[in-house]
Amino acid sequence: MNPYQCLPPRAFWRTAIAERPAEQVGELWSPAFGIDAKDAIVTAGSCFAQHIGHALVAREMNWLDAEPAPADLPEDQRKARQYGVFSFRTGNLYTPAMLRQWLQWALDDQPQPGETWAHDGRYFDPFRPTVEPAGFASEQALFASRQATLAAIRLAVRRAKVFVFTLGLTEAWVHRDTGVVYPLCPGTVRGEFDPRIHQFRNFGFTDTCQAMTEAIALMRAVNPSLRLLLTVSPVPLTASATGEHVLSATTYSKSVLRAVAGQLCQDLPEVDYFPSYEIITGTPFKGAFYQPNQREVTPEGVAFVMRQFFAGLAAEAAPAASVATPSVTCEDLVCEDARLDYYA
Repeated sequence: MNPYQCLPPRAFWRTAIAERPAEQVGELWSPAFGIDAKDAIVTAGSCFAQHIGHALVAREMNWLDAEPAPADLPEDQRKARQYGVFSFRTGNLYTPAMLRQWLQWALDDQPQPGETWAHDGRYFDPFRPTVEPAGFASEQALFASRQATLAAIRLAVRRAKVFVFTLGLTEAWVHRDTGVVYPLCPGTVRGEFDPRIHQFRNFGFTDTCQAMTEAIALMRAVNPSLRLLLTVSPVPLTASATGEHVLSATTYSKSVLRAVAGQLCQDLPEVDYFPSYEIITGTPFKGAFYQPNQREVTPEGVAFVMRQFFAGLAAEAAPAASVATPSVTCEDLVCEDARLDYYA
């Protein structure tokens, strides 16, 4: 008798993968905790987290919109100004360091930088440069808007039962003196790049794990029962500033993020991992879930991922084939780093 004799078919490559058609591969996620339809769920992180938010709303689960749009704001303006994209209007939080930074400002009362970017008489927030595409009329309006987002973060963290965070990148740009992290390289969308001020960072395992651990501790300081569900975005890097080929850089980045997620699941209670990354990138699926550019995920890929998600929660309201999947195209997603493709 040995331990392998008692393992289920899903534990063996032959029975779980090789002997099954790709579309019948299942049991990919065994949740560490249940999620009730009434549990308030917060989503944040990279662009792929938006698919989870849309799917939760479509299934009539309790996705928490802590910073709703003004009632009189036209629909096209809501999307342009990133209302309803994530649970609060920070834009994409690609790295755990960015999540920790916003949580420190919102929950730990750490001072915020007073830096702003001016262009054609308008002011832009360096830490949310695309959230208000037309900018602000004054610096006072900029900081007032940021305060509203910080209040939304506080509300979201305190109310949430589950916080879903999608890790996207390890590469980032920081201020050399203060260490604050920018969501995009200054000068690519707004602002001006200055090598004396702006420094490239490629966060490794230790720094990434520490940042995510500290982010979780900050949230649990105000909400001790908060549960975390981590995912890794399957979307490759748009561009890499490491000097490496973008394929190698992507492999490094995703490997670090996946390893961090796994480590946190082992080290911390009530932290789980959902394998959206493996589902999209895994060899059994032969890249079929990617658009022709080999970067964006197809609607069919998103649908397959979300079926696995809800099947894991035992929340399927109907057989998988008849369950409606929210219609979210690549154009509907807010992916700030995709703007770097302009420089190719």
